[in-house]
Amino acid sequence: MDRDNLLVVQNKLAPISRQAATEGIVLLKNDQAVLPVKQGDNLAIFGRCQLDTYRSGTGSGGAVNVRYSISIIEGLLGNEKVHINEEIARQYREWVKANPFDDGGGGWAAEPWYQEEMLLTDESVERASSQSNKAMFIIGRTAGEDQDNADAPGSYKMTDIEMEMLVKVTRYFDDVIVVMNTTNIMDMSWLVTMENRNAIKAVLYCWAAGMEGGHALADVISGDVSPSGKLTDTIAYDLCDYPSSANFGGTGYNCYAEDVYVGYRYFETFKPNSVQFEFGFGLSYTTFKQELTDFDIAGQGKNAVVRMSIKVTNVGDCYRGKDVVQIYLEAPQGRLGKSARTLVGFKKTSPLEPSESETLHISIPVRDLASYDDSGVTGNKSCYVLEEGNYRFHVGSSVRDTVELLHMYHVSKLLVTEECQEALAPLRPFERIKPKAQAQSVSPYGVEFEPVPTRSVSLHERIESKLPREFEVTGDLGFKLLDVSLGRATMEQFVAQLSLSQLATLVRGEGMCSPKVTPGTAAAFGGVSNELVDFGIPVIAAADGPSGIRMDSGHKATQVPIGTLLGCTWNSDLNEELFYWVGEELRAYQIDTLLGPGVNIHRHPLNGRNFEYFSEDPFITGTLAAAQVKGLKKAGVTGTLKHFAANDQETGRMDVDSVMSERAIREVHIKPFEMAVKSGGATTIMTCYNPVNGHWGASNYDLNTSVLREEWGFKGIVMTDWWAKMNHPSEAGSEDKIHTSYMIRSQNDLYMVVDNDGAASNVAGDDTLQAIEQGTLTLGELQRSAMNICWFILDTPAMKRPVVRYEPVKAIRSFNEYLGNDAVALEALSTLEMSKTTSCVVEVIEGATYQVSALMSYAKPSLAQSSCALSLNDEFCMSLSVHGTEGERISIEGSQMRLEKGFYHLCIDFVKAGATLHELNFSPC
Repeated sequence: MDRDNLLVVQNKLAPISRQAATEGIVLLKNDQAVLPVKQGDNLAIFGRCQLDTYRSGTGSGGAVNVRYSISIIEGLLGNEKVHINEEIARQYREWVKANPFDDGGGGWAAEPWYQEEMLLTDESVERASSQSNKAMFIIGRTAGEDQDNADAPGSYKMTDIEMEMLVKVTRYFDDVIVVMNTTNIMDMSWLVTMENRNAIKAVLYCWAAGMEGGHALADVISGDVSPSGKLTDTIAYDLCDYPSSANFGGTGYNCYAEDVYVGYRYFETFKPNSVQFEFGFGLSYTTFKQELTDFDIAGQGKNAVVRMSIKVTNVGDCYRGKDVVQIYLEAPQGRLGKSARTLVGFKKTSPLEPSESETLHISIPVRDLASYDDSGVTGNKSCYVLEEGNYRFHVGSSVRDTVELLHMYHVSKLLVTEECQEALAPLRPFERIKPKAQAQSVSPYGVEFEPVPTRSVSLHERIESKLPREFEVTGDLGFKLLDVSLGRATMEQFVAQLSLSQLATLVRGEGMCSPKVTPGTAAAFGGVSNELVDFGIPVIAAADGPSGIRMDSGHKATQVPIGTLLGCTWNSDLNEELFYWVGEELRAYQIDTLLGPGVNIHRHPLNGRNFEYFSEDPFITGTLAAAQVKGLKKAGVTGTLKHFAANDQETGRMDVDSVMSERAIREVHIKPFEMAVKSGGATTIMTCYNPVNGHWGASNYDLNTSVLREEWGFKGIVMTDWWAKMNHPSEAGSEDKIHTSYMIRSQNDLYMVVDNDGAASNVAGDDTLQAIEQGTLTLGELQRSAMNICWFILDTPAMKRPVVRYEPVKAIRSFNEYLGNDAVALEALSTLEMSKTTSCVVEVIEGATYQVSALMSYAKPSLAQSSCALSLNDEFCMSLSVHGTEGERISIEGSQMRLEKGFYHLCIDFVKAGATLHELNFSPC
């Protein structure tokens, strides 16, 4: 680790993270210009999240150890334009001290989604109103992995205490500002039903904005920055109005009956009156005027490009600000049926002073206007087509606040823009919605249903007809991996040297917290055995993301805002710059790929993991994902797109089948992945836990080969999610974690993960070699995945690091003398029973290399994760990581380390709490 460079990078990254946080804050209401605060205003701040500010969600997507974190109260106190009621602030400090944050014990997914609030008396609020002219009321929620939100108080809805508090605050204050410090959108219907609602003058979502979130909110509240965030989700009055509600949360399967009509595409087509805050909406402290200055069409046919220039002028007289130009398509209904509006382009301005203008140029390939015909109703089955008619454009600052252009794109005869193959069609029959024309006075369109086309091709024949060539195993010819890069050997010649056992080792990752890579990271892969290292294959480090680098060793990293907030920036350039510096931080920590961005769709507001993803819309999701991948690539590392595909709920996330039409999966659910591959140059993808149309993502041939590699031209690696399951790539059927042969046949290259140092010994007992022997997997298929992995490794920073065998941890200087009388002999450490951080002094009687191992248990399901870090004399040594064992004790292998005779201060730090350490053993090697 380059500590000096790391500090430089982190100091660059923090202010960009702060800027991103300010640009993603969405102002939904600002009556009578109550914001920004004015000179002479005094704010009384209510809600414990002023101190316990949420900076991210829970689980792997948010578990970043930070150097510092700026709470809302700290940010406001640090801004000279903001003056707060110190008496109320003191009451909250004292109450929170007596009622500390409930982290659920610190275990995996144990933290409740909300925290208990301090009860307010009428007397205290009335007194505050005599001291302050404005009130800020903060509502806090988190969410995360392995648990969905609930349509209940304390989750999607306000608690009784929160409502009671808000009613009291609005009773005594005429100007109330509501701040949503949340990871997901919430029920907002109380804004039109609650008592004293007219006192609520301003509402904004500050989301979970990373470690600089308090500063960012203060920037907006003070007026230092005018808000420019725009919603990337529709906020409806009632949860049941979302079209996926009837088919969300199932434990066996969910039929995606809403088809391509997700979010605003549904509401604008079928139920516009159900919308409280529309997609793309967000206020500013100033106002803007948008004017079309140029429109033309370059090229012809399917290669044509619609080009337009929009002049944006700040027509306010006080504040500088940024605006977002949004372009929506209104396509002819034709035979396929289309959304009333579809986002096809957007761009954000630079900061504009009053009266200042900027002209934005936006190009829209005609291909992006096409729809997918999965039934053949247009006469072109398995093709993207433009049906006859006028393709109209609406330009503005939200899906509702638009002007229809006089210019349009006309198609006189149906045009095929891309010929594909039937892939990913469902096995289970069901019906999907489709627009039905009706009187405009009722609604734009009624709802009718049509049967979804089911699979008509033989996957078995498809797979067998495309088996790759086998290369005879030659044994070691002296070629190293670098020789491929230097042109001294082909990749085929290099991989042909590897034995079956070595190939099988190469497709297994190790983790969590492998000692072979940066401490506390999610996985090591590549050169995980000495035999592979001897071929010049380095070990690659992968770290959890996407909101920063997770290291369960206690090492510190920068936590950036959640994906939803970054989506609300509508700023591609800023996302690219932010993740360039995240990439530089990865480089400084010698980590090669970040497990992010998350690009699943916000299909339903209750998905617990929505915070990791950008939006309900595939276009903005794909655009921003591509930008983040580009930024990481500029820094020399990669982003691993996840979770491929349709990982849309946490309830039963390893088993619930996402059943959808081929059109829905292509146009909505994998479209962002396609954009990040084609536009962003993504070279790493993680598959989902769940099955998609009967085939688990990790062994879904059409997903990982037919579409990803053959149609999109993807060149890179595909890895499973951690401890994933697979089923037969053509016959489907039952699933298991040991079916790596199915994974390899589907061209998911890498299984994540087996126990540390267990890849070469096949500690998990997978069936790769057994399948080769039985003829259900070919040598060529295994070699193909090995080549994919090696090609990827050649383009990583690891190739610039020394490729050496894993060595024991270097000796740490001991204390020659110890004056205390409580030293513990090393061999006496074995009997322990601890789950909290502890320390002691140990005495090493005989200098030697010791193998560290532990006996641990964790009373959680298998996907839960916990770890403790060992340090000697304040120097980090290793992490001991365990996933859920349902309470069963299991052996954990640590690192080898050289210890000289003497005394050592041993600290056992439960960085990710939850597990119990029963034994800690140091065995001489």
